[in-house]
Amino acid sequence: MLNYIWMALIFLGLAAAVTTDISDSATNRFKNNVALKIERPEGLDYSKEKQDLSIRIKSQDFNHFFGADTDKDLILAGKATRKGNSDTLIVNMKLPADAPEILKIIAASNGKADDFQARLFPANPADTADSHASVLFEEVTFRKVKEITGAIISYSETAVNIALGLIGIMALWLGVMKIADQAGVINFIAKVLRPVIRRLFPDVPTDHPAVGAIIMNVSANFLGLSNAATPFGLKAMEELDKLNENKGTATNAMCTFLAINTAGMTLIPATAIAIRASAGSSEPAIIIGTSLFGSFCATVTAIISVKILENFPMKLRDIPSVIKEKKKTILKVMLFVASALAVISAVFFSGILKNSSFLTAENFKNFVQFFSVIAIPLIMAIFITAGLIKKVKVYESFVEGAKEGFNIAIRIIPYLVAMLMAIGVFRAGGAMDWLIAILTPATNLIGMPAEALPMALMRPLSGSGSLGIMAEIIAIHGPDSFIGILVSTFFGSTETTFYVLAVYFGSVGIKNTRHALPAGLLADIAGILGATFIVRLLFFS
Repeated sequence: MLNYIWMALIFLGLAAAVTTDISDSATNRFKNNVALKIERPEGLDYSKEKQDLSIRIKSQDFNHFFGADTDKDLILAGKATRKGNSDTLIVNMKLPADAPEILKIIAASNGKADDFQARLFPANPADTADSHASVLFEEVTFRKVKEITGAIISYSETAVNIALGLIGIMALWLGVMKIADQAGVINFIAKVLRPVIRRLFPDVPTDHPAVGAIIMNVSANFLGLSNAATPFGLKAMEELDKLNENKGTATNAMCTFLAINTAGMTLIPATAIAIRASAGSSEPAIIIGTSLFGSFCATVTAIISVKILENFPMKLRDIPSVIKEKKKTILKVMLFVASALAVISAVFFSGILKNSSFLTAENFKNFVQFFSVIAIPLIMAIFITAGLIKKVKVYESFVEGAKEGFNIAIRIIPYLVAMLMAIGVFRAGGAMDWLIAILTPATNLIGMPAEALPMALMRPLSGSGSLGIMAEIIAIHGPDSFIGILVSTFFGSTETTFYVLAVYFGSVGIKNTRHALPAGLLADIAGILGATFIVRLLFFS
């Protein structure tokens, strides 16, 4: 499955890029080699070698030339240099922040970001004193293909930086985990949670080292301790692979573990809250309840999906018999989901928190943030103390466990490069824009604004990409607007599915991911739908 997804991302990105570039060339969208007639800049002297210039382009002239809809005149200031012995001037300018989008595209396609260059020459070459002048903008060719090239290089570097950045934290937490394992802490936690683990991971012995790593990973994720969660997750995959009789193919336990991770259930979406606070939100933590609701929907969907899909392939005629055979289990799951949703709704969305002097959203947030700050030192202190009590050689154990961190971090580099590169091609080539255009009619039916769709689509692909989109949407619409709250909840309700799969499966060389990806994507869809439902219910007016 992952092979097809990977190839589809690349081919769709390339197809979108080539199609867009051909269309731009056929319509001459960027007016290559076509001059725009403007009023002659004040003080212009074609005979000077160098001079400062301010070019003014009337909005109606600009709009007619580019087919734009700018509502004010454009003023471009810069330095002009005469080209040879001709009357042509090369003008280098800085684009203002509010410059029309098409000029920003022209500048970016020539690798200059906000630096802009244009040629200025007499509108009538025979009369340099004419009251008009002509400006020729930079030529734009193969814009999208160039963006794909840049994205491939950029995302590949990002993948390596991510992997190298994991080395230290991996060594730290695998060292701590080794102490906890030898001190018996992991076995104790596993015994407490044995009933849950036995039902979620029936193929994993309850006393296996993988159980402790899974528990620590899920707990760290729930508390928002991503730095601790990743090493625990990679350790869990390594231990689960020891039970794998068919190397290179994901087991049911691996798929279940990945599904829970890609659901991304977190108590406090700290990153989204921080972005909202920096944008001036009056209630940055208002998304705690909505995010928990959305991520709960995602988690329940992930677990149900992975348990159903692990029974496939099966023939269609077998489905009724399977449903009949497991109808009690299905009813229990549905009852559990309904009850849990009711409880969450009652706790977070009734007047209890609002009317209580103690149980306020702010107090709840402060408590969780305090616990998140002390959690890592507290965990380390408890594990090391337990090791000392059990007379474990804590230093030697730590070093032994830490050695594994380097090897695991290096091993995931090829998988990260492959996945992030494909995502970069898909996004830079313009296929993301195609997907948005296709899905917009459907999202309108469920009440999701078109402005929020890029966030919903980018979240499973890229954490940094979705963070950038969220920040941009919040800056435009405001953090406390319906759309601002919605995209913040999207961020807190879902996880970067493709990244998680690439890192965790890559660490143990899994090539056949079986049903892990479909379950993860279904969880993402459920999280987005749950977030849309609850935010519309509470904040749409």
